[in-house]
Amino acid sequence: MNGHQSLHWILILLLGLGLGHAAAAATPQHALTLYGEAPKYRSGFTHFDYVNPAVPKGGTVRLAEIGSFDSLNPFILKGTAAAGIGRVYDTLTVQSLDEPFTEYGLLAESVVRDPDNRWVEFHLRPQARFHDGEPITAEDVAFTLELLKTQGHPFYRAYYKDVARAVVQDPRTVRFEFATADNRELPLIVGQMPVLPRHAWVGRDFTRTTLEPPLGSGPYRVAKVDPGRSITYRRVADYWAKDLPVNRGRYNFDTIRIDYYRDDTVALEAFKAGEYDFRQENVAKNWAVGYDGPALRDGRIRKEEIPHQRPTGMQGFVFNTRKSLFADRRVRWALAHAFDFEWANKNLFYGAYARTKSYFSNSELAARGLPSPAERKLLEPYRDRLPPEVFTQAYAPPRTDGSGRLRANLRTAARLLREAGWVVRDGRRVHRDTGEPFTFELLLVSPSFERVALPFQRNLRRLGIEMRVRTVDPAQYQKRLDQFDFDMVVASFGQSLSPGNEQRDYWTSAAAETPGSRNLAGIRDPVVDALVERLIHAPDRQTLVTTTRALDRVLLWGHYVIPHWHLRYFRVAYWDRLAHPRHNPPYGLDLDAWWHEQAGGARTAAGR
Repeated sequence: MNGHQSLHWILILLLGLGLGHAAAAATPQHALTLYGEAPKYRSGFTHFDYVNPAVPKGGTVRLAEIGSFDSLNPFILKGTAAAGIGRVYDTLTVQSLDEPFTEYGLLAESVVRDPDNRWVEFHLRPQARFHDGEPITAEDVAFTLELLKTQGHPFYRAYYKDVARAVVQDPRTVRFEFATADNRELPLIVGQMPVLPRHAWVGRDFTRTTLEPPLGSGPYRVAKVDPGRSITYRRVADYWAKDLPVNRGRYNFDTIRIDYYRDDTVALEAFKAGEYDFRQENVAKNWAVGYDGPALRDGRIRKEEIPHQRPTGMQGFVFNTRKSLFADRRVRWALAHAFDFEWANKNLFYGAYARTKSYFSNSELAARGLPSPAERKLLEPYRDRLPPEVFTQAYAPPRTDGSGRLRANLRTAARLLREAGWVVRDGRRVHRDTGEPFTFELLLVSPSFERVALPFQRNLRRLGIEMRVRTVDPAQYQKRLDQFDFDMVVASFGQSLSPGNEQRDYWTSAAAETPGSRNLAGIRDPVVDALVERLIHAPDRQTLVTTTRALDRVLLWGHYVIPHWHLRYFRVAYWDRLAHPRHNPPYGLDLDAWWHEQAGGARTAAGR
């Protein structure tokens, strides 16, 4: 799964798998694939192709996070979980990063899938152990499902909604029974569930935050905690699964230390000073000019752009439509005309980015051109409840020539605002009936984004609109997002090549009312609800693609976000004491396949 940096990223790693109608009989398998097709790796494979099984184990890797943490429980709504805590836990299966939708057994030795998709059974490996030596049993698996659904983060209730129950067949066999037979994603979803120790949690309050190191079964355990400042993980020397094919060549560092910084500018300077080893860069200006120095020039710091084939999803300014100010679609579209991406890309981003035009960008799932006949057939029953543009126009965000002169866009914005009842009086935009001024707050978590927000603020001021920009610490930011206590935020919605159950948490009416959900925009649209359910229950790949494109159009023309930009590669910088495999997998960046390079470390030490 994709990350070790925050709860949101961990959740994002759980998202987006799918499963077609299984053609094979209910016989044991070593892998689960999307449509029952043969997996890339056959039974008896030795390791994933994108790892090097011969690399040395040892050394320390030091990483960085921004903000703070106050909990070692990543499975609940309360608190901010420490980065990297997912390495403490094992899951039933592991997804390979060089296939779109294939999982291989980790805790599970084999899988039996009902041909009618009404259940799936996992047969556990006899050697599977928690860190205290206790065996991992089917009771632990069933206990975990119930615990997460009843006491865990609200995300789990939506994600496992169609998993009716987990039934213990025998000490090493657990069957998940499904509430519906046409949710093709469910076997893969439950395969990715982390398994918690029943004996460690019975009688304890799972809903409370804690800084007590948790008991898990994964490749690392918590070694040291400096609350809010750093966390250190140590590789489990007798890790029960270290020689399994899914783990060979991975988890190579003896120690992983993650230090927290309050500010990304300070964190960048700390990286250049050698205070930590690896950095994935998200700021174009930093990438273009921020890494200059002796260590980069003499090769001790390496910069790489690593291409990938992952969908880039959607990042944007997100309107909270729960607020009456943003309830009118015309208002949201008007404000989109005041964001000058072309100018920002030219002057702030060194031309690095492409404009995002889809919630499923960089994939075949993205809507393009006008609706296909299949999409029109799907959307036609909802025509009277949809914006007419869904049927008549290909979505594109407003454009400028990049000069900073966007009078035409602002004229369009002013017209839309007048149509929605917002007029200018004494230089201020106010509602013509109530006199309410058009003012709102953009909530940020990173000061680096202020340079993007302030030009947007100036353009809005020309429309008579006051946008206040407020940057808060990560803990306060997360709390306000969880409670939907904001007007506008910057947020991203990651996607996979096969979206599914997680879309409920992103867009549906139920999620709009659920604290902690990812429906930050507050979308409450029966058409969106219906399309999400159709997507989840799509019987085949083509239907999934058609339905996703239709959903994409409805979301885009709802103007719930002002789209930002995306890259099709990872920007990484690292000290030469680290090394990575020759080939990166197409669907992820697997830092756990990297290792400590002794020769490089010696050069680094000598160069300081």
